[in-house]
Amino acid sequence: MSRTRRLLDLLQILRGHRFPVTGAHLSKELGISLRTLYRDIAALQEQGASIEGEPGLGYVLRPGFMLPPLMFTEEEIEALVLGSRWVSQRADLQLSHAAKGALSKIASVLPPDLRIALDTNSLMIGPGDQADQESVDLSQIRRAIRIEHKITIQYRNLKENISARTVWPVALGYFDRARMLAAWCELRQEFRHFRTDRIAALTIQPERYPRRRHVLLKEWREIAGIRSPQQSTTDKN
Repeated sequence: MSRTRRLLDLLQILRGHRFPVTGAHLSKELGISLRTLYRDIAALQEQGASIEGEPGLGYVLRPGFMLPPLMFTEEEIEALVLGSRWVSQRADLQLSHAAKGALSKIASVLPPDLRIALDTNSLMIGPGDQADQESVDLSQIRRAIRIEHKITIQYRNLKENISARTVWPVALGYFDRARMLAAWCELRQEFRHFRTDRIAALTIQPERYPRRRHVLLKEWREIAGIRSPQQSTTDKN
């Protein structure tokens, strides 16, 4: 195992522990000597990692440390490139720009060997059906999801009838042919799925919805998991 990979693994192990973990445990899990472990911890601390502790007492990584991308493996670089290429081609314009910008930031701090791996990456995204364009800004939906606020939408069903809905957005799904908003619908008093290209207008409401998003998201996942594909359809009412 390379030293770079070992340092990354050490950070990942520390991130998985909320309380101090002994050097003996860390060295055993990494398959290295205690002396090597102490050198690795010192190296990470020199790079800015807030690792607290000392031999005999244990070590803990304080939140907030962001390791430079120089620690990425080649497969992780491939995953990032492939994902960013998918987003840049399949997502909305704002996310497309964000994906390209994120990849540029990563590339700017990579060491030369990994920069070459990024620049010469040969994983490609094949052509696919383009999703219908929305008349609303999807970044507003993503913002409402992040801040846990209700949104009011004007929704057009398959019969071209428009109804006003107040919903609690919990997830936004990106597919080749459509994008779907999963939300709790106050009108129907249940989770519904709305195609974003059928949302004629939307407004973020000033009030938060009364339950936390992670709770709603868990409930929606449980319901979606037991439904058949025929049951989990777009809201047509």
